[in-house]
Amino acid sequence: MPLYMDIHTVDSDDFTVEDVIKAHLRDLAVQERFGVIQRKYWVNEEDKMVFCLMEGPNKEACHKTHEESHGMTACNIIEVSDDEYNIFMARGSTQKDDLAYMADGNLDTGFRTIMQVNTSDFSGKYQHYIIETKSLIEKFHGKIVRQPNDDETMASFLLASDAIIAAMAIANLLQTVPDNFEYRLALVSGTPVDEKGIDLFEVTKKRVRTLCQIGLNNVVYLDANTKALSQKESNIPKVNHAHVKIVDTTDFSFCEQLIKILSDKCNDPYFKSEEMGRLLGMSKAQTYRKIKALTGMSPNTLIRELRLRRSLKALKNNHKTVAEIAYDLGFNSPTYFTRVFRNRYMVLPTSFARIYAS
Repeated sequence: MPLYMDIHTVDSDDFTVEDVIKAHLRDLAVQERFGVIQRKYWVNEEDKMVFCLMEGPNKEACHKTHEESHGMTACNIIEVSDDEYNIFMARGSTQKDDLAYMADGNLDTGFRTIMQVNTSDFSGKYQHYIIETKSLIEKFHGKIVRQPNDDETMASFLLASDAIIAAMAIANLLQTVPDNFEYRLALVSGTPVDEKGIDLFEVTKKRVRTLCQIGLNNVVYLDANTKALSQKESNIPKVNHAHVKIVDTTDFSFCEQLIKILSDKCNDPYFKSEEMGRLLGMSKAQTYRKIKALTGMSPNTLIRELRLRRSLKALKNNHKTVAEIAYDLGFNSPTYFTRVFRNRYMVLPTSFARIYAS
């Protein structure tokens, strides 16, 4: 049968783990009527969240089991594959009553820290660093998520502290690459199921990609959740703040708004910082200060940088000419694109494309 996972958010001051255990036992008593098998559940006492894993014929049967047993229907339920479950959730232990625990005996809240590492190798000589990056992820208990491109690595960590320690080790490694190599690295923590959406860790994965899209090269970005979770864990990591940027909740909302604007306007050759500020509802000075603080770049430099980063992927695909890519990404001419690309990456677009030609 398919595997499903749901989220319950409880609006009650009397929320306790004991209440959740009792509700789960009532689920077990009625599940056979609906062809459902309750497998495991995670309780987050602080945020009053419960996540349930179950097998069933369909979502409706899973909903009806909860409704019949205790009336606490899920806020959302999604189907998950065995592979997804094993990568993100199949860690820790289940001591009794199907309740998820950490190895140290504390409750497993269901939160996971997702890492994204984006790399750009402009010489084609440094792919072994990507292999070493993945080895470091596994050394610090991360699980690699399959990605379509070798230059993008995503991983899941049970502990935020392990993720931060791995990120520091990866940053130290990649900063030793001699030249013609860049990386962007981000960590974001979140819940397996959100109140909206259809995929496991959908919001968290989207957020970590956002930070990698607009983040400064060779800097590790952490969201505030990751920092807060790591400080509650026994192995509090040492962070080299010279190479780390903490993004708080307000700044994250700004980043998400910014990346949406940039994605919508990226191919418009007339899009400049003035229009960006207007769309953000900010003055020119406010726009400059905010974007500079978050990305280390001016607004116009960020626009050009995003276009160039997208050109890397397009050139690797080898489906379009340099001219087509230039116009698609809002450059006024192929000549201008080539000049900007060479000044930025010290290699011609055509040479970069040849490195990755099959």
